[in-house]
Amino acid sequence: MFLEKIYEDLVLNVSKKAALSSSYLVGKKDKIAADKAAVDAMRTELNRIDMKGEIVIGEGELDEAPMLYIGEKVGTGKGPHLDIAVDPLEGTNFAANNLPGALSVIALSNKSNLFSAPETYMNKISANVKEKDVIDLDFSIKDNIYNLSEYKNTKPNNLTVCILDRPRHKEIINNLKNLGVKLKLISDGDISGALLVTEEKYKVDLFLGIGGGPEGVLAASALDAFDCFFQGKFLFKTDDDKERAIKMGIKDLDKKYNLDEIISGDSIFCATGITSGDLVSGIEITNDEFISETLITHKATGLKKKVKTKDKI
Repeated sequence: MFLEKIYEDLVLNVSKKAALSSSYLVGKKDKIAADKAAVDAMRTELNRIDMKGEIVIGEGELDEAPMLYIGEKVGTGKGPHLDIAVDPLEGTNFAANNLPGALSVIALSNKSNLFSAPETYMNKISANVKEKDVIDLDFSIKDNIYNLSEYKNTKPNNLTVCILDRPRHKEIINNLKNLGVKLKLISDGDISGALLVTEEKYKVDLFLGIGGGPEGVLAASALDAFDCFFQGKFLFKTDDDKERAIKMGIKDLDKKYNLDEIISGDSIFCATGITSGDLVSGIEITNDEFISETLITHKATGLKKKVKTKDKI
């Protein structure tokens, strides 16, 4: 079942309003306040939409967060049952310190079409490839690089790999260096990092590494519209992590998920810039108006473009 086109504008509005609210806290050195502003605005706008919405990816689990927690009901209570994934402020440190790349992100689907991801790490890999067995989480770094270079009819030293600059990735980064590939190291924001593979203009051929599980599901929604490859495998370090996952319906804790298992139907995705980054420009405020730029995708309609709008505050 496809989502009606009307939801494109509704989701876009939610994303823009959350980005605007958080933009007032940019550079204020308070990431908690910046995040709360985005959360509050996103929740307010979601509750204006005629739907029986449920947060399946949110700011926390069950009663651990005051709003937009996993399982929270949003909307007017009229209309279709919809699942919603949110990251009201991806890149809290970016916003707090006025650095590039802070985003407000949301994805919406029909009920049960978005994977309900627990708050845990996920090993991820994405690239703009259309064939199976080119890249895979089970392959070695060397095999993934050589397969991808062959697929793209180029040499490994012409490939660029995006990865979070974390101690946990030290061995992977060293392997990539030894293979001669170019690196794009990011300090945060692995939703946008994963999406840099969607178009050649970003000059990123492969995204990989360990990041947030919920962020992986959000990125997968947009990657699905671009017909890109994505795989994710949750990493459960503690018994509590495993127990939460089982309660959320995950039966095989070692399962590797392909994109069509994470996004199993139609979805709409929006990522609005709070501060300007590789993906989109940030909020600009002039008098009583604000300019925003959003990457919006809708798989069913083939929509995948950046939208720049000027709105009244």
